[in-house]
Amino acid sequence: MSKQGEGLVVCVTGASGSIGSWLVNLLLARGYTIHGTVRNLRDEKETKHLESLEGAESRLRLFQIDLLDFDSIAAAINGCVGVFHLASPCSVDHVHDPQKELLDPAIKGTLNVLTAAKQLGVKRVVLTSSISAISPSPNWPDDKIKTEECWTDIEYCKQNELWYPISKTLAEKAAWEFSKEKGLDVVVVNPGTVMGPNIPPTLNASMVMLLRLLQGCTETYQDFFMGSVHFKDVALAHILVYENKSATGRHLCVEAISHYGDFVAKVAELYPEYNIPSLPRDTQPGLLRAKDGAKKLMDLGLEFIPMEQIIKDAVESLKSKGFMS
Repeated sequence: MSKQGEGLVVCVTGASGSIGSWLVNLLLARGYTIHGTVRNLRDEKETKHLESLEGAESRLRLFQIDLLDFDSIAAAINGCVGVFHLASPCSVDHVHDPQKELLDPAIKGTLNVLTAAKQLGVKRVVLTSSISAISPSPNWPDDKIKTEECWTDIEYCKQNELWYPISKTLAEKAAWEFSKEKGLDVVVVNPGTVMGPNIPPTLNASMVMLLRLLQGCTETYQDFFMGSVHFKDVALAHILVYENKSATGRHLCVEAISHYGDFVAKVAELYPEYNIPSLPRDTQPGLLRAKDGAKKLMDLGLEFIPMEQIIKDAVESLKSKGFMS
């Protein structure tokens, strides 16, 4: 990898998560110095895997932050030229207190990060949003492939108590509003279902979804799936939109726009020894498939790892980490 980051200091919030760890790994390989944020510096499950990455000893400094505590965020961002804001709670399961568990950390946390970035002279912020800010969008035209112009339907989500898409949509919209009003350079990545070799000892929501599928779960994730993407590609997408000053707006990040049914069929084909449920191929009503859904990122030079390889890497990772035999 080119050492484009030599001498540059950037902040990665949510550094200990599955995407965050990959991003820190690739940024270190490019020569960047990183301020990585975690929730608890004393929790080895958050810190140990980061500290063991190549280059971490000299170029990674960890900060403990609370997304609702502005001062803790400002301390981590101080001295940085760029910020990658990944930290945001993720759950596709039922939550008891959506405001406290999802909405406040996502929306207020994002605004705290952007405010600190603006005050401290940060040049560009890359925000990790989600396909959950693009879909579910039942009113999108049936004959049109979903693009970055599509936004999640908040009313539909409220009626169906889909709090995670609401949190991601409102946080992203708040970021665009802030960017426009305060003149901060913000660019967004909207990843799909992110899987692959898991660096931290804990699993992200997408890897848990795969694990449940391998154990026979028949959930179709109708409102949560739009395509899969490899951890490495999501991390690369963040770096590409940060380093390419021509990159603007939102960037859908999936290897292809596909249905969960396509994904399940591929898992079943690759791993016939597991009891994979048979699901209909069209599990995402009205979603048109597309090979180049992530055209904006492809135009920046990203060559996506195909679904088959994503699944193989993810399953092997689940086995090697002892989550399944």
